[in-house]
Amino acid sequence: MSADPREAPDRVEPGDPDEGAPEGEDGLDELTPRQIVRELDKYIIGQDEAKKAVAIALRNRWRRRQVEDELRDEILPNNLILIGPTGVGKTEIARRLARLAGAPFVKIEASKFTEVGYVGRDVESMIRDLVDVAVNLVRSEREGEVESVAEERVEEGLLDLLLPLKPSKGGPGHGEAGPEEEGGDRPPVFIAGPGGVKARSGARGEEGGEGGAGSSPREADAERLARTREKLRKLLRDGKLEDREVEVEVEQTASLDGMMAPMGGMEGMDFNFTEMLQDMLPKRTKQRSVSVAEARRILLQEELDRMIDMDEVINDALDRVEDTGIVFLDEIDKVTRERGGGASGPDVSREGVQRDLLPIVEGSNVQTRYGMVRTDHILFIAAGAFHVAKPSDLLPELQGRFPIRVELSSLGEKEFVRILQEPKNALVTQYRALVAPEGVELEFTDDGIRELARIAARLNESMENIGARRLQTVMTTLLEDVLYQLPESGEGHVLVDARFVRERLDSIAKDEDLRRYIL
Repeated sequence: MSADPREAPDRVEPGDPDEGAPEGEDGLDELTPRQIVRELDKYIIGQDEAKKAVAIALRNRWRRRQVEDELRDEILPNNLILIGPTGVGKTEIARRLARLAGAPFVKIEASKFTEVGYVGRDVESMIRDLVDVAVNLVRSEREGEVESVAEERVEEGLLDLLLPLKPSKGGPGHGEAGPEEEGGDRPPVFIAGPGGVKARSGARGEEGGEGGAGSSPREADAERLARTREKLRKLLRDGKLEDREVEVEVEQTASLDGMMAPMGGMEGMDFNFTEMLQDMLPKRTKQRSVSVAEARRILLQEELDRMIDMDEVINDALDRVEDTGIVFLDEIDKVTRERGGGASGPDVSREGVQRDLLPIVEGSNVQTRYGMVRTDHILFIAAGAFHVAKPSDLLPELQGRFPIRVELSSLGEKEFVRILQEPKNALVTQYRALVAPEGVELEFTDDGIRELARIAARLNESMENIGARRLQTVMTTLLEDVLYQLPESGEGHVLVDARFVRERLDSIAKDEDLRRYIL
């Protein structure tokens, strides 16, 4: 559960779209800047100037693709710097923007590049991470396109494992003679009943057969087997065979983990020698006895691997990275030093990182395991609090690569009231959903929400200002006893009003020692 409607993971993973928003390149042309802002309003409160700036930057990406080829490469993205304290929505704006565009997105902490002695060692890794995200994103889309067909094939494969249409000659329980051998025993008939599937063999005799008077014995057996297979199919779809064990053949490759260590000076190289060696080694297969549920997972993955052309996936992913990729460079102020002082100690490292970032932002070729990537048209969004240093303290060349600067305002009590109620993923909505499986209705009154916002805002003023993230710590402390006592308490309805909030939080908020360690 996200602590703050603005808090974001490092990457945008596939399969987690925003409901109701057009996504991907096909949907981007339908989103005007005003519509982009409206979509961002569903999750982010305030910060209208920042929303406006990123909406224009996103729409300009679509506009660029409509320009004739000769001029298209000359139009560079308008990189942004978002300036504001922590918890005001910098990361969430960039993350939601990437989801709207269906674009590869990666968040990188600039401070990870500040280690003295390792200046610029991993600067290019942000592009390699972005390519990995893009490959996973495109592959996920391709899997969604063929998943229904793959599931049908997997179902047939599971039925073949449970009940082969053509019993193998001399196989276990299949008798000594095959069905086509003259005078041989009849092939077994598989009967599906309440006790499971059983094989019944014996002379055909004069039973008349279930295939009709004019059917040959072989046709009657085939029809009987087909009917049994359909009964099994129904049981399989109803989930009644999930624990049944079957044997599947899986491919094994030798593990080379830990055998390849990077050599000195090659930390930036991303050639995956381990994967290359594994591809060269001969593949071995092994019979495993697994449940139907596990067999379905194994067979589905194998089927998807066969149906998806990875070369096509990689080509599409590289194109997306170059045309629509977004890199969120957080804590950019941590690699900035105040002008006027001598450059010594970590300041040398900070300027070195800026120099190494410059060609990436400016436009260069980066080698990845999937091929070369041009960074000319990747959108870079930098963010930082800039409490000590200022954006003007960045290297002049790097400043010029971030022409748009937007300052985000601090959040107060009024904004906290809206954050608790208005976003689609508001904290109040999340906690209601959390206790619903316990059969409990969690009700927040208006005065209770206002009191929560008042306490969170007061704590931000008297302690470190962590923005909307303070709401998570306050809400967690407020509902700790309620969540611990459920479901044994037997409460079916919990009312959170101003009195409830004051009883649980006022004493902690007023005690300086307690609030430092609890809130």
